[in-house]
Amino acid sequence: MSYQGVVACLPVSLPYVRYSIRSAHWWLGRALGALVRGAGVAKHDIDGLSVSSFTLAPDTAVGLVQHLDMSPRWLDHIPMGGASGVVALRRAARAVQAGDAEIVACLAGDTNHVDSFRHTLSQFSRFAQDAVYPYGAGGPNASFALLTANYMRQTGATREDFGKLCVAQRDNALRYPHALMKKPLSLQQYLDARLITEPIHLFDCVMPCAGADAFLVMSEERARRLGLPAVRILSTIERHNAWTEDPMQMRGGWTMDRDAFYEHAGVAPTDVDFMQAYDDYPVINMMQIEDLGFCAKGEAPGFVREHSFTVDGSFPFNTNGGQLSVGQAGAAGGYLGMVEALRQLTGTAGATQVADARIGLVSGFGMINYDRGLCTGAALLARSDA
Repeated sequence: MSYQGVVACLPVSLPYVRYSIRSAHWWLGRALGALVRGAGVAKHDIDGLSVSSFTLAPDTAVGLVQHLDMSPRWLDHIPMGGASGVVALRRAARAVQAGDAEIVACLAGDTNHVDSFRHTLSQFSRFAQDAVYPYGAGGPNASFALLTANYMRQTGATREDFGKLCVAQRDNALRYPHALMKKPLSLQQYLDARLITEPIHLFDCVMPCAGADAFLVMSEERARRLGLPAVRILSTIERHNAWTEDPMQMRGGWTMDRDAFYEHAGVAPTDVDFMQAYDDYPVINMMQIEDLGFCAKGEAPGFVREHSFTVDGSFPFNTNGGQLSVGQAGAAGGYLGMVEALRQLTGTAGATQVADARIGLVSGFGMINYDRGLCTGAALLARSDA
């Protein structure tokens, strides 16, 4: 079913900070306030709410509405980490189409106290508590080291290949005012960085931080009345716990729905002007480039060697720097690429703007459980006149 008549608009990003004594509720409330002011509507005109956050606990979206003094008639809580932005978009769009809500605010944000990351890991999943932590693998670094080492064996990818992506993203981040990483990164600096867990080194890892991102979903007609530049939704997919027979993840759920994804949008990978991929570790960038059809499986290392990935180069990729250079504000990491794509397609990306960008792809990946990420999603978006 087409998404015709429904649009996404008003991307909001609160500047990230390394640590914050504020609560997740504060960050999410600040994001909502920015949406209200930017749209020029009353808070109670927003009758739908989608929320993603790791540090909102013990509250969920239900508890948050009381903090925000809202009474939405449509409410969604999406605990899917890096896939949350795409999933929020597609579900909010269907709610508007069905008449369940007229304006949906999609919010994602987390705080980062000194011990927030440790507490999040300790309660991340029952699988992790029972079958990972007792063996000393506490956190995502060990899991992604396994995935990265396996990917390198299978494809011949090198640290230089991963480094090229990280260096390109840092180059893009230097154009983005909210990026926490403010210094240029050379390939040699990447290669010389200290070891975290073989083959993961320092610049392969995201830096936890605090912040929030948000956007609105509404009818195209409503956005026009409000004078909001808007983005059309061409196609979306989500898939969970894909390819369970694979002994270790080399492909994600995107591959199960990719053909229908492009067919529904009426475009091909060659029509995409930029890509925003969830990037907690560079190996996942490689996987998404392959699984979403930009090259064959196992050929991303060669694809990386052929492109620059910078804002003004070939195959613009994570044009604001992605999490690897902006930071990972918890669940807001799943929104970072989405809000950047909305800026690109409304011509409001400023220094990171890709020239003549008309069609963008946003890809999400989330909820790692030892040897695989459970949640995947993707969205094809278009400029309103594309």
